[in-house]
Amino acid sequence: MNKERIILGIDPGTIIMGYGVLRVESKTPYIETMGILKLNKFDNHYLRLQHIFDRVIQLIDSYYPDELAIESPFFGKNVQSMLKLGRAQGVAIAAALHRNIPISEYAPLKIKMAITGNGQASKEQVSGMLQRILHIPDENMLPQLDATDGLAAAFCHYLETSKPKFDKTYSGWKDFIAKNPGKIRK
Repeated sequence: MNKERIILGIDPGTIIMGYGVLRVESKTPYIETMGILKLNKFDNHYLRLQHIFDRVIQLIDSYYPDELAIESPFFGKNVQSMLKLGRAQGVAIAAALHRNIPISEYAPLKIKMAITGNGQASKEQVSGMLQRILHIPDENMLPQLDATDGLAAAFCHYLETSKPKFDKTYSGWKDFIAKNPGKIRK
């Protein structure tokens, strides 16, 4: 029996935060919603963080996610921007922890690789691939790619957690054959 899962994905930001909610039924993913949180209307960085916390709590209380998938900050040249981005991510994580939601972090390269097969894919390529995979109509696509980036984090988590688990690991074919006597026909 396959239980329904809801995954909230977040692309943290201090100007725009993207989010997407993915519902998984019988191993098939469906988009519930995606959107953005515009934060540039707040002059004070701490008010932006408060708004992120409040909005993530609202999303959790509206969609009841089982898990949160969040994009981890990437290393950039501007240390101040990285610190602010890390705070935004931390506040979103704190909101999920406040509601006892398990959290998984994914690097941008990992997310892009999971969605497109190319870790250097553009935001447009990620968005286009998600639109095709999840059958999202053109009219439901948002011009801000932060929304599909949040959805991409959720979809990456779905892919990562849907992989079959193997009890054994093998260092090569010889090791596989040695650990599986009687399963190999000659």
